[in-house]
Amino acid sequence: MAYTLDHVMMRIEDEEESLDWYTEHLDYEIKGEMEGGDFTNYYLGPEDVHEDGALLELTYNHGDHSYEMGDAWGHIAVRVEDVEEAYYELMDEGVEDYRPPEENPGYAFVKDPDGHEIEIVERDYGAPWSIDHTMIRVEDATEALGYWMRTFEYEHTGRWEADTFANYFMKPEDAAEEAMAIELTYNYDGREYTMGDAWGHVCVRADDLADDWETLMTRETADYRDPESCDYTYGFTKDPDGHEIELLER
Repeated sequence: MAYTLDHVMMRIEDEEESLDWYTEHLDYEIKGEMEGGDFTNYYLGPEDVHEDGALLELTYNHGDHSYEMGDAWGHIAVRVEDVEEAYYELMDEGVEDYRPPEENPGYAFVKDPDGHEIEIVERDYGAPWSIDHTMIRVEDATEALGYWMRTFEYEHTGRWEADTFANYFMKPEDAAEEAMAIELTYNYDGREYTMGDAWGHVCVRADDLADDWETLMTRETADYRDPESCDYTYGFTKDPDGHEIELLER
């Protein structure tokens, strides 16, 4: 299916530490690796991840680098059968205590070695620790919702509104239950966000890279890095808030 979310990318400062953390604590395995000269990309996920499930891309830039987290990106969420049991398993393994389930009935949060937030959510589908959604913050909910609906043909799969903010969950129409969703978080106070560089992008799948790119252009999304400039292996656009979105043929 075109525009299914394929992966989410984050940057790491110590490849050995990060790979050990995800393989030991989330039982991930390395599904692929790509050398890019001065960087290495690692693609990770559970052993039995669904064919439409998303992977985690860890990008390690060779040499000494430090990254700013910013607040335009929020977190990834991973699925477990029992949030409390999973959280305290991680505590027993030495993961830093961040936001326990007692503070947030039904979910909890931990952080990876670089400070990326990881939400733990209870689901009765999908492989344990598989990625459930990626959260990004938006400054105009109406514009952001319209963007994902028009550009990528997404539809609402859920929404949750509180006194000070609203969360909107979106996927392509007829996406598999196990597919990753995008969570748009809109805070009512009109705040602005800093992008930072610790997070990289989300990636959506294309059936035909050239044709799907042309379709996106007619829908007036940003022509950021077109397929021709990327040797026709991928392309990049941006949403109205500046979050990078990769288009990749699968």
